[in-house]
Amino acid sequence: MNAAGPPRVALVHDWLTGMRGGERVLEALCGLYPDAALFTLVHVPGKVSPAIERHRPRVSFVGRLPRAERWYRHFLPLFPAAVEQFDLDEFDLVISSSHCAAKSLVKPGRARHVCYCHSPMRYAWDQFDAYFGPARIGPPASAVMRPAMAALARWDAATAHRADRFLANSQHVAGRIRRYYNREALVVYPPVDTDFFHPDGSPPERFFLVVSALVPYKRLELAIEACRTVRAELKVVGEGPELARLRALAGPDTTFVGHCDDQTLRGLYRRAAAVLLPGEEDFGMAPVEAMACGRPVVALARGGALESVEDGLTGVLVSEASVEAFADGLARVGRLDADPAVVRGRALRFSRDRFEAAMRRAVEETLAAPREHSRW
Repeated sequence: MNAAGPPRVALVHDWLTGMRGGERVLEALCGLYPDAALFTLVHVPGKVSPAIERHRPRVSFVGRLPRAERWYRHFLPLFPAAVEQFDLDEFDLVISSSHCAAKSLVKPGRARHVCYCHSPMRYAWDQFDAYFGPARIGPPASAVMRPAMAALARWDAATAHRADRFLANSQHVAGRIRRYYNREALVVYPPVDTDFFHPDGSPPERFFLVVSALVPYKRLELAIEACRTVRAELKVVGEGPELARLRALAGPDTTFVGHCDDQTLRGLYRRAAAVLLPGEEDFGMAPVEAMACGRPVVALARGGALESVEDGLTGVLVSEASVEAFADGLARVGRLDADPAVVRGRALRFSRDRFEAAMRRAVEETLAAPREHSRW
């Protein structure tokens, strides 16, 4: 440790190309460590919050490749080399915010590394078909990607020892860390800004809302088809590579809002009949933001939703990932007399204050542990 004062801190995040759940966690970490250096594989200026931009992200060689701001996902095989080349020698504490490669950074021997894991990389483990299966990218390309992702999974598992301590964003992810990394993880739920997201007494309108990155595992086609089945209006907030495919599936009652600022998003939450979560989420911050605004949620009964949504009280949990089941869920939530105060009370369990207190405790424990017992 730095004998002259507090530990010198580095934050490492996979990529900075938009504000999603992982970036909200990073934003809170930037607030906790205002003097920390920030490292990332790819940074698109202006796409993340001012709180993150103020840390002047240091970018890997991947971020300097041609058209990296759009095509960074195509450089996935280069991510291991890029993250291992970060120069962290001057730091005493490294906190990675990882859903891909950041957790595999190489730290100096004296430093401690706390990994806040949003998920082990999905495409290399149990969701290969959702991203690279034959139905998604065609049989030839899928055949090429399978051994590449298998090699990435081996690297991911082999480098799990590089973190001194794992923190998980849900019990669901803690189980995945145990399964794929053979490591235990402390659950620290991500920070939801429950001060900003709050009800204003707006009556619900006759539309459902999805707030999500437009990527395969989110299963947004289920929400689109279910709303078409019950002839309900759907608004989709978010951006991503699935936009063209989802537009082709959508009918006239589906509106793709794209990116919107927090004020606009809060207004949509407040007016929506319910917010939909059709995919299996690691945690899922959007449903909790909706609940903080007093609005119920219709979610697939898997993953992090089981830890945030109370069936019949703050929303409806749907038993299977099918259009019919989700259409039934939409009908059920219409009959649910959800008390906005009760719904919001559930969301307060995931406030930013609770996140910050839990992070401080976890970091302090890790720094105070004897070096021979530093790996949890």
